[in-house]
Amino acid sequence: MEPLISVIVPVYGVEAYLNQCIDSILAQTHKNLEIILVDDGSPDRCPTICDEYARKDSRVRVIHKKNGGLSDARNAGLEIATGEYIGFVDSDDWIMSDMFEYLLKGILGYEAEISYCGFVNVRKDWIDYQAMQMDVVYTTEMALNELFFDRLGNYAWNKLYKAELWKFIRFPIGRNFEDILTMYKIFEQAARITVLKEPKYYYHIRQGSILHDDSFINCWCIFTGIIERFREAT
Repeated sequence: MEPLISVIVPVYGVEAYLNQCIDSILAQTHKNLEIILVDDGSPDRCPTICDEYARKDSRVRVIHKKNGGLSDARNAGLEIATGEYIGFVDSDDWIMSDMFEYLLKGILGYEAEISYCGFVNVRKDWIDYQAMQMDVVYTTEMALNELFFDRLGNYAWNKLYKAELWKFIRFPIGRNFEDILTMYKIFEQAARITVLKEPKYYYHIRQGSILHDDSFINCWCIFTGIIERFREAT
């Protein structure tokens, strides 16, 4: 039987995009999925949409919780995940139908604990493919070096992880750009990380998202996160 993959989707204020996201996960060629939709107190129709999918497909589980932010939502999903592998998809993004099959083959084929695929930046007026020339396998030290110099993305999405890596690690609550303070800790737990060349994740660049808010407070969060990561890692 195919190993179970838990896919955690934090949901907040994305009514216009949520169906496309969930449909792309349900359409995966790897069928043995546990899809955890975490409604983080969303004020729109997202809670209803989540419940509708849970009624239609037994693989979908829904958590309704008070708003606590992206980290809190992901952590809530991690607490109930039962899969042998963990993946994250942001609820305004979508994925190619074979992404999790592709990532799982990367882990098994290269005897790795994490696999990482390319991605596609999508905006209303342009598309940008972020892909590698070839598959690459990194040791822990090599991967951390690439991560710290921003040659590997500090994103929780577009990756598949062995679930055991998350046993003692959670995302920091109340912090923007929480991935900066989390990904290196996960990479430290993995002996081998494989980066696969094909782009399989569609990252939706939209107005109003945290990542593309260049306000002073967000720039400060990035700066302090990088400094904090450096101090903890050295």
